[in-house]
Amino acid sequence: MEPSEPESLTRHSPVPMSGRPLDKLRANSPAILPSLLLCDFGNLEREVGRLEAAGVPGLHLDVMDGVFVPNFTYGMTIVSALRKVTSLPLDVHLMMTRPERYIRQFRDAGADTLTFHVEAVDDPRPLLEEIRRTGAGAGLAINPLTPFAAAENALEYCDLLLVMSVQAGFGGQSFNPVAFERLRRARQLGGERLLLEVDGGINEETIAGCAAAGAQLFVVGSAIFKQPDYGAAIRRLAELARSNVEAK
Repeated sequence: MEPSEPESLTRHSPVPMSGRPLDKLRANSPAILPSLLLCDFGNLEREVGRLEAAGVPGLHLDVMDGVFVPNFTYGMTIVSALRKVTSLPLDVHLMMTRPERYIRQFRDAGADTLTFHVEAVDDPRPLLEEIRRTGAGAGLAINPLTPFAAAENALEYCDLLLVMSVQAGFGGQSFNPVAFERLRRARQLGGERLLLEVDGGINEETIAGCAAAGAQLFVVGSAIFKQPDYGAAIRRLAELARSNVEAK
C-alpha cells in the first residue's frame, strides 16, 4: 500500500509550465493521446491525418532502446518525420538507459514533452531541469513495480508524471490497479499544476477508474488502432473519461 497521508508539495513555490504545448494538453484534458506504436508506419501521414480528424490534442511516441526494455522501436528520425506532418504536441516517452545523452537531439527533432524513467537515473532532478531549459515539458515516468517513493521528491520539478499501469516495454500484460492509488497520491503531492498521465492497458474498461483517480492524459494504443473507426473509438473513450471527471 502507498502511504495515505502525504505532506503536500504545494508548500513549495509552484513551478511554471514549460510552454504552450503543455498548456494545450491541459486545456483539452481529459485528453486521449494515441500511442503510435500500432499505427501503419507505411502510411504515417495518412494515419496522422485520421487522428487529427478525430480531434486528438496530441500524439504519444514510445522510444525503446532494446536495453532499458527488451524491445526496440524508433528514434529521432520518426519524431522529425512526424514534426513535418503535424503541429500537434508530440509527447515523447523515453524508455531508455542514459536518457541524458539524447535530450537535445529529441528536442531538436520536434519533441514538445520529454519523459524519462525514474528507474533510469540516480537523481531525476538535474535531468528534469535540463529538459525545462530546452523549452520542452519535463516528464517523469514510473513503473508499477517501482516503489512510488522513488518519484515523490522529484514531483515539484516535473510538469508531468507518467504513471505506468503495466511494466514498460513488455507486451501482453494486464492493467495493474496500483495505478489508481498512485494517481491519487500524485495529485495530493503535486497539486493541480502537475499533469497526470497514465499508460498501459487503457481501454473502455479501465479509463473511467483512471479519470476518477485524477488522470488527465490517457495513452491509448490498441483501443484506437485495432478499431475500424478511430474517431468513434476516441470519442467513446473521451466520454467515459469526462463523465468520471465530472462525477467526482
